[in-house]
Amino acid sequence: MENKYIQGLDEYIRQGEPQEQERGRAWQTAIGLQEVDGLKTSPYLLETARRHIEGDITIGEAKQLIDSYYKTQIGRKEVEGERTEEADKVSARITELLQEQTFNFSPAQLTSIHRRLFEGIYKFAGRIRDYNITKQEWVLRGETVYYASADTISETLDYDMGQERNYSYEGKSIDDAISHLTRFCANLWQIHAFGEGNTRSTAVFMIKYLKTLGFKVTNDLFATNSWYFRNALVRANYSNLQEGITETTVFLERFFRNMLLGETTPLRNREMHLDWKPEVGSHSANIASESAKEPVQSANFAQGLPPKCKNCTLEEIAVLRVIQQDPSAQQKFVAKEIGKSERTVKTITARLTELGIIKRSKGKGSDWVIIYDEIR
Repeated sequence: MENKYIQGLDEYIRQGEPQEQERGRAWQTAIGLQEVDGLKTSPYLLETARRHIEGDITIGEAKQLIDSYYKTQIGRKEVEGERTEEADKVSARITELLQEQTFNFSPAQLTSIHRRLFEGIYKFAGRIRDYNITKQEWVLRGETVYYASADTISETLDYDMGQERNYSYEGKSIDDAISHLTRFCANLWQIHAFGEGNTRSTAVFMIKYLKTLGFKVTNDLFATNSWYFRNALVRANYSNLQEGITETTVFLERFFRNMLLGETTPLRNREMHLDWKPEVGSHSANIASESAKEPVQSANFAQGLPPKCKNCTLEEIAVLRVIQQDPSAQQKFVAKEIGKSERTVKTITARLTELGIIKRSKGKGSDWVIIYDEIR
């Protein structure tokens, strides 16, 4: 069942001005991400979010109102026996972070995100854990993932981020790029650098990182499928060879492909459970048998993108996404949207034109048209 507070903001996504849509999506994502820890936000949070989305208050003022609310008698009653205060405060902080146009790919950035999300909530906010942890997982029948040992966390973070920083996405197909991104995301989460709040911190880090790669991440998948995201991370980091179970990024790749390519592969938590037994010959059975090393090739490949773009690079996909949303977009605007130079955008559009993927509707300077092989 979809979170009623996420549904309560749908009107801004469908009918709002661009700024209202952006704020609405950020709030929906922030609220949805609380579900990774089974947390629910309050009616007061929804009311405050609406005021911010409509431009009546700033995000800073929204945070102050929420802080003040939990100092009142009504607010204190709200949190009796629950972690509603945490859910409300962290939702506002995630919204603030998602709207900021800043990012530094480093362990310090991840630590900063954790500190800003959980300061005043966890005593260890922004501090690398100095003890080992286990967590019973529903999807693993109560078993735990093996997280990084406390004495290796800093070194592992440095290594994984160093490997990612040195990896070049230039010329890579979208399949290869997404396969690599999901493995990096899974590895980053497996470190579990903090005592609590790792999935929410990882999600915010990845959303902001993906934007630096040129993706226009709308965050919708995080808003409505955050628990799936967490369970997919668990399955990407769990093996039990005695039972024939190996870690697999298949489920996480489904999530990323839906989010980045607009595919519509169903995301079902039950299919990740170790006891799941799909019917022989079913679509679920076929997907479940796929190797983690084999990219998921959905029949809905890159829905919204032409079949000729199957081997498009990340940068080419990013340009196409901008053109889809605004066919009149000039190269200067596209460059700003994907964080590349105008020269790079010009080279990309020339290649896409040569491949028969895009064209001008009425010659130079007119709107872009994306060419599909099939009648849509």
